[in-house]
Amino acid sequence: MWTASVERWQLMHFGIMAQEIIDKSDFSGKIGVILGSGLSNICREVEPISIIPYSDLSNFPISTVEGHKSEMLIGLLDEVEIIIASGRFHYYEGYSFHEVTSVVKLFHELGIENIIITNSSGALNKSFSPGELMVVTGHMDCTYRHSSIDPKLYNGIPYYDSGLMELSFECAKKMGINLRDGNYCWTQGPSYETPAEVQELINLGGDAVGMSTVPEIIASGEFGIRTLVLSCLTNMAAGITNKPLSHIDVVKMAKKSSKDISRLILGLIQEL
Repeated sequence: MWTASVERWQLMHFGIMAQEIIDKSDFSGKIGVILGSGLSNICREVEPISIIPYSDLSNFPISTVEGHKSEMLIGLLDEVEIIIASGRFHYYEGYSFHEVTSVVKLFHELGIENIIITNSSGALNKSFSPGELMVVTGHMDCTYRHSSIDPKLYNGIPYYDSGLMELSFECAKKMGINLRDGNYCWTQGPSYETPAEVQELINLGGDAVGMSTVPEIIASGEFGIRTLVLSCLTNMAAGITNKPLSHIDVVKMAKKSSKDISRLILGLIQEL
């Protein structure tokens, strides 16, 4: 049972980790980025101040998934101080829901006011194409962890900041980036969805599907942090085309699209 005393202990623990980061980097920025699989291209644009492996933080989880470096990059992006979490945690890795949200909790303790969350996801909307980017405007927990009842769609406050979404479309238009918007479905993984499951997600109103992000959105909303979620559509979901799915292909497509998502994040940070 998750109790208030356990929560207080954990937040104190994240406060210790936040102080470790400050001690190593003197970080005082207000913008944090969480990178999805294969989306580390933006790290090349950062003037590094400090790189801190997750293993150097007291009892911080370690990502076990390919495409996640498990390190914090603190540096300057166009003279703005930011922190980038290059590596997230997934429920299917064996972590609890509360461990999966570790990056957001650490960002909160660091005083982060704006979080840009990125992920690689499969397109459910047949009008979308692999390689495009999507602003997440709503989410559904499709893990069925608690019951077999159809998931509810959550959008708006406290999970999504309309100002950040509007700003992302303005920046994308200036850059000639075709930016989509839609609902993100969180599935437990690690296996990809079957064609029948994909059709059910489409029937529920999903536009993209992936195995992460929703726990981070929920935690960010609880802390009152302004949040923008960007999905890189790496493939069409199972059954929409005849092409088989593989994580290797997902990472390859994410790397190809990483340039656009990096440009967009840079533009957003300049505006913020």
